[in-house]
Amino acid sequence: MAAMAILLHLETATTNCSVGISKDDQIVVLKENNAVNYSHSEQLHVFIKEALKEASLSFTDLDAVAVSKGPGSYTGLRIGVSAAKGLCFSLDLPLISTPTLQNIACQMDLEPGELVISALDARRMEVYSCVYDHQYREVRETRAEIIDEASFAEYVGEKRVYLVGSGAEKCRGVLQHPNFIFQPDVVPSAKEMAAIAFEKFKSKQFEDVAYFEPYYLKDFVLQQKKKN
Repeated sequence: MAAMAILLHLETATTNCSVGISKDDQIVVLKENNAVNYSHSEQLHVFIKEALKEASLSFTDLDAVAVSKGPGSYTGLRIGVSAAKGLCFSLDLPLISTPTLQNIACQMDLEPGELVISALDARRMEVYSCVYDHQYREVRETRAEIIDEASFAEYVGEKRVYLVGSGAEKCRGVLQHPNFIFQPDVVPSAKEMAAIAFEKFKSKQFEDVAYFEPYYLKDFVLQQKKKN
């Protein structure tokens, strides 16, 4: 029987500073704090050490490091990715990235035909969003978009469509269809990273540690500035 894969997961894309350790696809330790003010620079490395200690593991027991790649907070993503790359360089470990919006979607328990739209607050009436089916497969790619009355109209009908994440609050005030269900309090967590990252680990979908950068969706912001 093959030995279990031990993965360290770092989720810092939003206000939730979250660290998890998994054995294969199951989280065994989770340390997180969702503070209004970002606490990642103070807490991330503390949580990593505490999680390893609680799991009775050391850094040398790790098989890979997984990090939430965004979109999300510029500063939060930088802190998480820098920590992940530093660990991978020093320990000679593979780096795995997981989509932040898929992480949020995986927190919903959906019935066949239902959809979940993960939406993170960007600025003004903008959100970063991605549409997933009930098996958390991507139905529509990640976009940065301005919310108006017609947003996501093509996805809502007889089945419920869940809008989750910090951007859902903006949507709640604009989208009127009764089958939109809004859950703005859902935040990405290292807990949901485990299954996503383990699949990538098994298929060796690793990032180039030297060149990997978070997924900022910077182009959208630059285009908006040009229009003003």
